[in-house]
Amino acid sequence: MSTEIKAPVFPESVAEGTVATWHKQPGEACSRDELIVDIETDKVVLEVVAPADGVIEEVMKGEGDTVESGEVIGKFKEGAAGESKPAESKKEEAPKEEAPKEEAAASGDAILSPAARKLADENNVDPNSVKGTGKDGRVTKEDVQSHIDNKPAGGAAAAAPAAGMPEVNVASGERPEKRVPMTRLRASIAKRLVNAQQSAAMLTTFNEVNMGPIMEMRKQYQDSFVKRHGIKLGFMSFFTKAATEALKRFPAVNASIDGNDMVYHGYQDIGVAVSTDRGLVVPVLRDSDAMGLADIEKKIVEYGTKAKDGKLGIEDMTGGTFTITNGGIFGSLISTPILNPPQTAILGMHKIQERPMAVNGKVEIQPMMYLALSYDHRMIDGKEAVQFLVAIKEMLEDPARILLDV
Repeated sequence: MSTEIKAPVFPESVAEGTVATWHKQPGEACSRDELIVDIETDKVVLEVVAPADGVIEEVMKGEGDTVESGEVIGKFKEGAAGESKPAESKKEEAPKEEAPKEEAAASGDAILSPAARKLADENNVDPNSVKGTGKDGRVTKEDVQSHIDNKPAGGAAAAAPAAGMPEVNVASGERPEKRVPMTRLRASIAKRLVNAQQSAAMLTTFNEVNMGPIMEMRKQYQDSFVKRHGIKLGFMSFFTKAATEALKRFPAVNASIDGNDMVYHGYQDIGVAVSTDRGLVVPVLRDSDAMGLADIEKKIVEYGTKAKDGKLGIEDMTGGTFTITNGGIFGSLISTPILNPPQTAILGMHKIQERPMAVNGKVEIQPMMYLALSYDHRMIDGKEAVQFLVAIKEMLEDPARILLDV
């Protein structure tokens, strides 16, 4: 019995997707719920699984092809089993063909899937240096990515490019260029950032916070916290709770703009920016007011793992009312974060740096962090923005304020 393999139904905000990787080829056996193809959209990679035990009968949309929501991308034959590995039966009938195949591989003709070849070209990877784990030694996209991730640091590799950037080996005196298309996620990020700057009256206000009290609290209770909750106590949970309390006091910072309407949210859904190899994504902590520090830390770790593996769902990244981004983990001392539309504000954390500070008329060395709040001046007045940031500063410098709501 033949059934159609269809692309998932995309949310309203996603118009189309691209076939990223076929994990199974025509004639290859599949088990029920086994991953057969990835569809990349502007926001996430969606997985399509086998509807039953059977065989991929036909691939109608190849890797790199554009697909619409619910479009047929292939055909599946349910219950077929004997055709699972036709290539192996050919090997048994004509074992002599193996030697020429090895010679071909040795001469530089590695077998790559289209997605693998694209990734290898973008990162200047020699296909013959990648060990293929696919059928008949085929080099898959995952093989190339693993090769890139495990590339030894040192020598020429020490100057490896940032994630998502093509690698180019340059000889002295050469001026090479390489043009590669944006991924859907990168194109979506670019569009949203440009739109945010063009459509919002964006300003940024700055302050600084003494991180000493938070650092001392972590040091004092870290072992007990780990023993009780099975996870380390980080800084992000404190910032999330402080922001949540501040959002209650300043509803305009928790609001959004929809055309000529101002939408006030009676809940706090805080987005936490996460950097991945594919780009920046912002999963959302729902109802952060009801979450404890341990709940926040666990959810952030869960989102970080899913983001790294490309498993974040669209529902994980939609509907936030406020965003926190931490450039400090990359060494940023101060920056102006860009709004995440339709939200009206975003908080930027930065590197903790020891600096001489005047304390009670004396100079003391304190661990300080600059804070930045970018906000939409159409919705938020400067007074509210400054008071909001000061409230966060006060709660972080005296964490008891978070519990006492003062």
